[in-house]
Amino acid sequence: MAGVMVAEYSLEQKWARVRQRLRHHVGESEFAAWLKPIELSGRQAEAIVIRVPTPFVREWIMTHYMDYLRRFWRQEDSAIEVVRIDVEEAPARMGSPRDQDLCTSGVQPAAKGAQAPAVRRAMTLVAAEPVDEPDDADADAECGESGAEEAAAGSDLIAQFGAPLDPRFTFDSFVTGRSNELAYAAARRVAEDNRVTFNPLFLHGGVGLGKTHLMHAIAVRIQQKWPGRKVLYITAERFMYSFIRAVRYKDTVSFKDRFRSVDVLMVDDIHFIADKDSTQEEFFHTFNALVDGHRQIVVSADKSPAELDGLEERLSSRLGWGLVADIHPTNYELRLGVLQQRAERAPVSVPNAVLEYLADKIASNIRTLEGAFTRIVANAELVGRAVTIETVQDLCQDLLRAADRRVTIEEIKKKVADHYRVRLADMTSARRSKAIVRPRQVAMYLCKQLTQRSLPEIGRHFGGRDHTTVIHAIKKIEQLLGTDGDLSEDVNLLRRLLES
Repeated sequence: MAGVMVAEYSLEQKWARVRQRLRHHVGESEFAAWLKPIELSGRQAEAIVIRVPTPFVREWIMTHYMDYLRRFWRQEDSAIEVVRIDVEEAPARMGSPRDQDLCTSGVQPAAKGAQAPAVRRAMTLVAAEPVDEPDDADADAECGESGAEEAAAGSDLIAQFGAPLDPRFTFDSFVTGRSNELAYAAARRVAEDNRVTFNPLFLHGGVGLGKTHLMHAIAVRIQQKWPGRKVLYITAERFMYSFIRAVRYKDTVSFKDRFRSVDVLMVDDIHFIADKDSTQEEFFHTFNALVDGHRQIVVSADKSPAELDGLEERLSSRLGWGLVADIHPTNYELRLGVLQQRAERAPVSVPNAVLEYLADKIASNIRTLEGAFTRIVANAELVGRAVTIETVQDLCQDLLRAADRRVTIEEIKKKVADHYRVRLADMTSARRSKAIVRPRQVAMYLCKQLTQRSLPEIGRHFGGRDHTTVIHAIKKIEQLLGTDGDLSEDVNLLRRLLES
């Protein structure tokens, strides 16, 4: 019997299929405005490289469409791990330390030429995508001899390892409210005081709530006030890859000396090194050396140290030594304040009624809110269309639909209780039979996944339970999802019902 023929698509055909999915997902007008100019450059190992005409378009796509690009490419080819965006007028130059970071992660610049800041920024964003830690053999094969040149180069610590700072992210441009006032005050103290008041400062919160803004503000302020102090801002991923190269080229002594000579070490997204044992070991010793030397450490993550899975207990304990400052989801007044500040600097006039509408409708995070504002201003500048609420509703349909689909804790509790045929009152009761405990744990897990609520707040909705109970429930469900097929089906079904 003849075998079934499986279609084999070329790279260009796959790209055409990805574009078609993007067009269908975002709509014809949005596709034509932002995604149509994208061109395919090629494939490099596990990375797809695409090209856009300007840095502005690149930044917009990185912020609003990168998740779709990665998802649709992986549907075409499961081996694709990274989608990299280059800017046409500034192709990357091989050989610089930042190029080597990309080389280590399996993405290599495609052409020679001057490396402009815009492309350097794109590289930093691409490097932030979570990928598995490569072993030495894989890294050697990917980088070849180019890494040896970098290991021999005696470039400055900040230029070689640090991520670029955004000068727009200052304390003056950070809008404060009840949800972030502790984190702001602590960050300001670190930046203004030459003494080490608490060590480390650990900032945590959901996506787009201002952690990175505060870290940049600290670094910018210290550089302004004490130009002689060595301030190193780095992502946890960049720390990991720098350490891997140091091990590969037998340069660990130099690596340790460089990182332990700074006055202020700032590590963004520390959760990236979860389950990376060797990197955690090195960061643990670096942490101890800096604390013993009375040097300041600032760390950020999406969860508190106690909630981070995959971190060694001794490292988690040390991260909680100093001040742990949570940045909560924003309230209406804070969101409106952010928009009013942006409107003051905008090149077009934005009516206050529009700002109030946006602040009320988009409550997920500040990053999404600012993205909507940028979209509106860009449309007014480029198309000349007046800024009205009707314009906002037309331009931001996707964001407004997502906001309308916000899930509440009470909705999750009711849906889970109905699915498992238990009483809604059992979700908050003290009963501990397995028939009650498992649905309650599933509900807590879904609350963490589908809402922006903090762990203590989730616990309060389940009969005033402590946040450690919520952590236990979340970890238990996460463990069972990998082994219990029935539970996995239940959770996926409930998620679809709640998100629909």
